[in-house]
Amino acid sequence: MRRSKNRGASIYKALIGCLLLLAPQPGVRGQRQDPDIDRDKNVIRQRTSLVVVNVSVTDKQFRQISGLNKEHFEIFEDKVRQEIEFFSDEDKPASVGIIFDLSGSMNNKMSRARDAIKAFIDTCHDQDDFFLVGFNERASLLAEISDGRSVLDRLSLAEPRGQTALYDAAYLGVEKVKEGRHDKRALLIVSDGQDNASRYNYGELRKLLKEADVQVYCIGILEEGADAGSVLDRQGQLILEEIARTTGGMAFFPSSHSELEDSVMRIALTLRHQYSIGYVPFNEQRDGKWRKIKVRVNAPKGLPSLTVRAKEGY
Repeated sequence: MRRSKNRGASIYKALIGCLLLLAPQPGVRGQRQDPDIDRDKNVIRQRTSLVVVNVSVTDKQFRQISGLNKEHFEIFEDKVRQEIEFFSDEDKPASVGIIFDLSGSMNNKMSRARDAIKAFIDTCHDQDDFFLVGFNERASLLAEISDGRSVLDRLSLAEPRGQTALYDAAYLGVEKVKEGRHDKRALLIVSDGQDNASRYNYGELRKLLKEADVQVYCIGILEEGADAGSVLDRQGQLILEEIARTTGGMAFFPSSHSELEDSVMRIALTLRHQYSIGYVPFNEQRDGKWRKIKVRVNAPKGLPSLTVRAKEGY
């Protein structure tokens, strides 16, 4: 009987020992118990919360300024300075939608516009993918996402006619570019006038652009030798400028063949020489409200006055 009791006591002690080994061990106050788990949680938080902003820095002649470092930038969300968690100036490929005006008024401008698109594609990153949306009184996808040569081939067959559904075309472009294989996404709009045939209005397009992570660059094509405003309706010009500004892009209004090619090549180089800045917002609320972004550059001594372009918010 005594042997049985001793054996039971031994089993009891063994069980208590196992339970003590399995129980959570006390730690120092404020010290994380499992750094690997906490690190994983932090990675998940950054992946779900990281806001990445593509930033272009140019001088007054629209020349790209490269060679800046993380410490040269400040980024603000709703006027609160954020901590920059990610910074890159790598030449990364992009998914680019070309939104091309095929309305009747483009008839005598098609040749130089096609030449400009070729110059644009030739200057872009060799791994970029492209698609083509043509528009007159309606917007149509003329070339699926593919290489630049396919877009040029389809553009060579397009004939201008009809009115101008610019907003519908831009709307289609924003939706389509999401299917691209690259994180960097942009649209190039080539048009010579304001919208007069869309189903969507400008307010609806602007709302979509504010919610989409897409940079939009605009080329307003004028008649040879014309000044801005004499042929391209002033309202149309202002709309193209606002579309570009809202998304962190640029708008140009060339009136000659050489100016047109220069403009598209500047856009292509801008896409290739951007800074990517990422931060985890201090405001962790997910309330769906508009967050305004402001990027500031503190240029090193010796550089001229610089212009910073980035999306206005998200």
